[in-house]
Amino acid sequence: MNRRSLLIRSGAFAAALSSRRAFAQAWPSRNITLVVPFPPGGTNDIFARALADKLGAALGVAVIIDNRGGAGGTIGSTAVARAAPDGYTLMTGHIGTLGVNPSLYPHLPYDTLTSFDYVAALGWVPNLLVVNPALPVRTVQELIDYARARPGKLNYSTAGSGSAADIAMAAFNVAAKTQMVPVPYRGTAPAVTDLLAGQVQLTITGATAVLQHVQAGTLRALGVTTLKRIHVAPDIPAIAETLPGFEASQWYGIVTPAHTPAPILKRLAEEIHRVMHMADVMERLETEGVELWDVSPSEFRDHVAREIPRWKAVVEAAKINAAQ
Repeated sequence: MNRRSLLIRSGAFAAALSSRRAFAQAWPSRNITLVVPFPPGGTNDIFARALADKLGAALGVAVIIDNRGGAGGTIGSTAVARAAPDGYTLMTGHIGTLGVNPSLYPHLPYDTLTSFDYVAALGWVPNLLVVNPALPVRTVQELIDYARARPGKLNYSTAGSGSAADIAMAAFNVAAKTQMVPVPYRGTAPAVTDLLAGQVQLTITGATAVLQHVQAGTLRALGVTTLKRIHVAPDIPAIAETLPGFEASQWYGIVTPAHTPAPILKRLAEEIHRVMHMADVMERLETEGVELWDVSPSEFRDHVAREIPRWKAVVEAAKINAAQ
């Protein structure tokens, strides 16, 4: 390459870099969309609503929540993966969309590890194993015994195939050697509604979605999916007290389309971290059993990379498929 060509290429690169920096410095100049890849009422939605107003205030624009449910979160996730990487589209990613779906959907239209930039981890949410009070069981062991005596007779609700409830209940079936049957719904809210109505007998889902019903006595909690009991409900045993080593908690974080400019990612990470540590936000989330997840974006991504093979083993052992 001659000197003139080198100068031209160097100049073009410098101009592109300057333009990219100028774009990032001007950001944000319009409203930001925060995609929740599930219907309203689930834990993804709770995180989004705790974050949106205060993040918008910090950035000087509105953060608009867009619930795009369907296909275990793949519809919303695919839309985000294909969106312009300009900092105006964010998504609440979680154990299902990022950790489980790569094994559940053989032709997933996005790649968990390359289609997104990892912006900020948000928090951990324990799942609760809850039953309709009409079911005559009061402990995890009683449920296991009851279900083993009635293979294929107990139905559990999920927020859809690949949802946190689906994968956690599948893991429970494997660990407990039971054969309870999934009934998928279009989101957590209808799954819980039918459980309350007795259309299904039980579920495992985020404490944020069912703890109020447990406290009201309209659902009975048998166990929590963390290795130890949780501070907001210390009377609920850990499932691991009956099935040693059982753990199936949910985790959540914010992602953007891959190749979002680094200055934008940095600003988003800083502002999200600041919002999540505001006293009123922490208090609101802690009452729902949320534990803040303070790791770097790269540690968040590394965690997802470890989760994919872990849940692949559960998907294969439980013979879960997207058609369920």
